[in-house]
Amino acid sequence: MNILVLGMGHMGRALALRLIDTGHQVSVWNRTPGRASDVISRGGHEVPRPCDGLATADVVCSSLADDHAVLAVLAPDGRPLVVPDGRSASRGDEDGPPVVDMSTVAPATARRLAEIYGTRFVASPVLGAPQALAGGQAPLAVAGPEATVQRLDPMWSALTTTVRRCGTDPGMAQVVKLINNYLLMAGVAALADAVGVGEAAGLAGDDLRELLGALGTVAPALHNRIDDIVRGDHQGWFATTLGAKDVRLFAEVGSGAGLEMPLASAVQGRYEAAAAAGWADADIAAVVELLRRR
Repeated sequence: MNILVLGMGHMGRALALRLIDTGHQVSVWNRTPGRASDVISRGGHEVPRPCDGLATADVVCSSLADDHAVLAVLAPDGRPLVVPDGRSASRGDEDGPPVVDMSTVAPATARRLAEIYGTRFVASPVLGAPQALAGGQAPLAVAGPEATVQRLDPMWSALTTTVRRCGTDPGMAQVVKLINNYLLMAGVAALADAVGVGEAAGLAGDDLRELLGALGTVAPALHNRIDDIVRGDHQGWFATTLGAKDVRLFAEVGSGAGLEMPLASAVQGRYEAAAAAGWADADIAAVVELLRRR
């Protein structure tokens, strides 16, 4: 397939590289030029504007930071992307290629895009890290019209062996993603508290790291951050600002259903505080620094 990838953050680059490695033709765009050099060196092609790759694309995939970025790129002025001369892109469709948003956004944003693109829109957030996506091991939550989802089987099979179907409502794929990310954010915050208490009580770094690695109460998804929380430089891929955003979106889903979310509010506050304390671009493991700077 000829696939246009919008957004060259950690996840977008992993997506583009995985697609290239599995034999697809890939064009990429990023708001800030020059972030796709590794993709270009592997055979990708960079376009100057999102609309410039539409005319030849079989599918458009986006991986962008937040709701504002997704709507600004995919729905400028509340309208679908079109090719530069004003005609709708055409690749075997009357209106253009399918659009797959793989970002983490509010369910309402996914539903808004479905209103704009109709049966062409699919939500497919990634339930894993960029490294897992690049290796074909990250599950995908997929929701959208059945015919469109099936049409994209060559892309799904290239990206993962695990597609979690979430029905036809694209907002439900985002609910699944927000649950996944909230459990990670809450777990990392709790692990940081455990490290902070251990250090304050006199446990040495190596002993503390060995203990946490052996405890069955530490969730498997947290093990790859134990070392970074205990003594790392917090150079991972998931920024504290994005962690705070994802927890906020999770809490908004709950509060919108009339639920009280005190724990989610507290977890959100920890990542916001870490970002404000100078760790905005650092990995979510940096939340531990709030305890070290007491």
